[in-house]
Amino acid sequence: MTFQFEVLHQSTKSRARLGRITTAHGVIETPNFVAVGTHGTLKAVDNSLADDLGVQLMFCNTYHLLLQPGPDIVEQAGGLHSFIGRRGPIITDSGGFQVFSLAGGEVADELKSRRAKKGEGSVLKIDEEGVLFRSYRDGRKILLTPESSIDAQKAFGADIIVAFDELLPYQVDERALRSSLARTHRWEERSLSRHLKNPRGQALYAVLHGGVNEELRRESASFLTGLPFDGFAIGGSLGKDLSEMAGMLTQLLPQLPKEKPNHLLGIGDLPSLHRSIPLGIDTFDSSYPTRAARHGLLLTEQGPLKIDKKEHQASTIPICQECSCPTCLRFSRAYLHHLFKAKELIAYSLATLHNLYFMIAEMKRIRLAISDNRI
Repeated sequence: MTFQFEVLHQSTKSRARLGRITTAHGVIETPNFVAVGTHGTLKAVDNSLADDLGVQLMFCNTYHLLLQPGPDIVEQAGGLHSFIGRRGPIITDSGGFQVFSLAGGEVADELKSRRAKKGEGSVLKIDEEGVLFRSYRDGRKILLTPESSIDAQKAFGADIIVAFDELLPYQVDERALRSSLARTHRWEERSLSRHLKNPRGQALYAVLHGGVNEELRRESASFLTGLPFDGFAIGGSLGKDLSEMAGMLTQLLPQLPKEKPNHLLGIGDLPSLHRSIPLGIDTFDSSYPTRAARHGLLLTEQGPLKIDKKEHQASTIPICQECSCPTCLRFSRAYLHHLFKAKELIAYSLATLHNLYFMIAEMKRIRLAISDNRI
């Protein structure tokens, strides 16, 4: 089945909308939260269990999978779905975020737990061809280009893939930002050209850039919407705070075609989610719920709950009494408190299951509110 996007309902109260993305591996109801499985797994949760839980779209990182196990191994295994045992749709990024995080001296969150050996995990050269860097795993030199990024994502067999782009930090002068935007547009054209030679039923999203510069964001939208991309991801610096991001999105989203889906890259905390959906965001990815779970921070409608606090030591109630996740149906706060204090590995799985279920349930509540024109 080819990639399709339908708008099912437009709210009369805001720009929020209900939609349906159809892929070869299933349907994604929008708006929707996209869980991040950096290395091809949601940390502490089996992929088939995530399918059963209702995770409709999973995000995998090309940079990490490129370094290990590598595109050839995944392709020989039948693609990511077969390799990792996932039934539902998958989206992969271009690999650029992690590479340019290294270049800027700020390693992405998922790399911070690793100590790169001397001379590894560094960017050696950035030019028109692409980015030459050293693997943080074994120190070998790797050239990542628009073409090699697309080739890797083709080998992975993701339902949605993303064009190669350059990421600059928030604090950068306008001249550098303009130069970067022009190169990103050239790289994205090359990504599209490579993709169209062998579409494989995959959808390709462009990445809109320009920081918080309204004029540059408009230029990026104008240029990229004129090309036959299947959807649009909003990347680059999104602002120093939620207010600045919302201001940028308010200006940008009306410039995107209504008949194509949009995705907000790397954002998935609840305040940002509640602020961006009324502006018209369809999907957004974040490791926040799973990362928070591993730190004992559990999501509830009353706000995050820190399970290792003494107040939960003897509590016989579940995390949320109204929650139907596997964790809340079977275990008390006291037991989860004990598991985290004892540093038992199952604590991370149980907490992650709850946080993922909470996000899935929250998205259902939001979609219902949009259908009733309450958002």
